[in-house]
Amino acid sequence: MACTVEGIPRSHGFRMPGEFEPHRGCWMLWPERRDNWRLGAKPAEQAFTEVASAIARFEPVTMGVSAGRFRQACACLPPEVRVVEMSCNDSWMRDVGPTFVVNDSGGLRLVDWQFNAWGGLNGGLYFPWDQDCLVACKVGEIEAVDRYRAPLVLEGGAIHVDGDGTLITTEQCLLNPNRNPGLDRREIEELLREYLDVRTVIWLGQGVFNDETDGHVDNLCCFVRPGVVALSWTEDRSDPQYPISTDALKRLETATDARGRRLQVHKIHQPDPVLISREECLGVDRVEGTLPRREGDRLAASYINFYIANGAVIAPQFGDARDPAALAALAGLFPDREVVGVYAREILLGGGNIHCITQQQPLGGTRREGRAG
Repeated sequence: MACTVEGIPRSHGFRMPGEFEPHRGCWMLWPERRDNWRLGAKPAEQAFTEVASAIARFEPVTMGVSAGRFRQACACLPPEVRVVEMSCNDSWMRDVGPTFVVNDSGGLRLVDWQFNAWGGLNGGLYFPWDQDCLVACKVGEIEAVDRYRAPLVLEGGAIHVDGDGTLITTEQCLLNPNRNPGLDRREIEELLREYLDVRTVIWLGQGVFNDETDGHVDNLCCFVRPGVVALSWTEDRSDPQYPISTDALKRLETATDARGRRLQVHKIHQPDPVLISREECLGVDRVEGTLPRREGDRLAASYINFYIANGAVIAPQFGDARDPAALAALAGLFPDREVVGVYAREILLGGGNIHCITQQQPLGGTRREGRAG
């Protein structure tokens, strides 16, 4: 049985590794909410299956599924994907799942953040979120990984780290009063340092235009490796994304990381605006208290929302003319990995993309270690 560890990861020698470091596997959750996923989540099930199948070529995948959809998930997923019963309120494993931390001895623990459905009763996307709050603990029990319980509302998509002491995030998200109203920037930075063992926090302004997560950084910018980032970009000055990306570029180009390096910034042009169709809008059940899907709404489409697997990059595709160029750009940034494109419009319709529905478990030789002071 896993246990809750007293103290903080940094003092015990634990850090959050970069996503590009070796993985033991990947965690996902099966889509089910009819008020978020259209047509009873059937199209989303197919998209999640394609993502899981792509990742499973390179590393083990575990899919958490509610009891009521367990047989359906097993019928859809390839046999190499491990399916475990795990209730949740929705399927965003990046945000409700744990952040794993490692030490130099091969030890593995996890950080269990506070979760309030991207804003709680002040702008949150659904209610309740009680089952989501248990996901990280359940992952820890399944893997026999001890956990730290962090006093901070934070979703995994709100941060990216280089594994070398640097973290990037956005002010729009982490400084939003609907997350941690009692904490200021300095206090939030200190908690990030304590629980992830980072030394430098680089603050970007806003996230991708119309991102309903309040601007998660994983849709806008990510680390390719230490000292190198990829940024969602547009050349269209009339696009509301243009001032957001140009502001992020200025901040990145003037920042230095924890090692004192200036960052190399690689732009990846976003797809043309992706709008919800009438058919897609009508396929979603309307329930009070959840975010409505309206015809013509612009979705927060970005090629940056990819997953880095062992030996591969699993990247979203939108049926857009810019899809091939985005894959080519990623192939140039990750020359030692196979870049695999997956058509991801159905995931985007639910409010996120490939990175949002995945969570890496880094390679760690020693897992359960007992209590520490």
